[in-house]
Amino acid sequence: MRIAAAQTTSLPGGAAANIATHLRFAEAAASHGVRVLVFPELSLTGYDLPALERGAADPQDAIYAPLRDAARRLDMALVAGAPVPAPAAGGKPGIGAITFQPDGGTRVYRKRHLHPGEEVHAQAGTEDAQVQDFTGVPVAMAVCADIGHAAHADAAARAGAAVYAAGVVVSPGGHAHDTACAQGHARRCGMAVLLANHGAPTGGYDCVGRSAFWAPGGTLLAEVPGTGDWLLVAERTAAGWTAHARAATP
Repeated sequence: MRIAAAQTTSLPGGAAANIATHLRFAEAAASHGVRVLVFPELSLTGYDLPALERGAADPQDAIYAPLRDAARRLDMALVAGAPVPAPAAGGKPGIGAITFQPDGGTRVYRKRHLHPGEEVHAQAGTEDAQVQDFTGVPVAMAVCADIGHAAHADAAARAGAAVYAAGVVVSPGGHAHDTACAQGHARRCGMAVLLANHGAPTGGYDCVGRSAFWAPGGTLLAEVPGTGDWLLVAERTAAGWTAHARAATP
């Protein structure tokens, strides 16, 4: 099974401005046999917290039809970052990881642990672990600040996850801490860990890029060398995990 991080650049203007980029990365990933493609946090809108409410759409909304169609056509799960509607009337939107599944279905994970300040615009999710099975490989979903909480990764491991996959917004100042947490989860929990970061500034954050993959046990197998558009592909075989990064072509 091959899983990949899509290190993308998000434009202002909401999902409509960014769907084409997601489709381009999906096509590139398909050419490498990828079955699960993970995008950064709020990849479809950019990290625009004040716009969360107006950007929140149901995964079955017409605006996401191209992504649902691509998942079916490419036989690939696309895990995109986007605001999702409040779970109940009077609530706030969530910061979601939406999985567009090859069978046409969708599944939403809501960020469980908000970064300080996000609570002004967003409501935290309640799932400690959402694990989805992709061709026999259980993958746990996480979003950015989730990775800073050991209990979140521990819950994923208890739920049987083989991979802990997170879409993130990581700046140069936060990179050392966040990657240390990710490596620690891989070492402590015996899970592979995949981080998909933005390849350019978003929402006032000067993102560092450097999307990465750690094997179970904590060995760093691949890391993007910096910013820009990249595809990092990891493959599990009977011999274990391998990974490599390559620049995304237009």
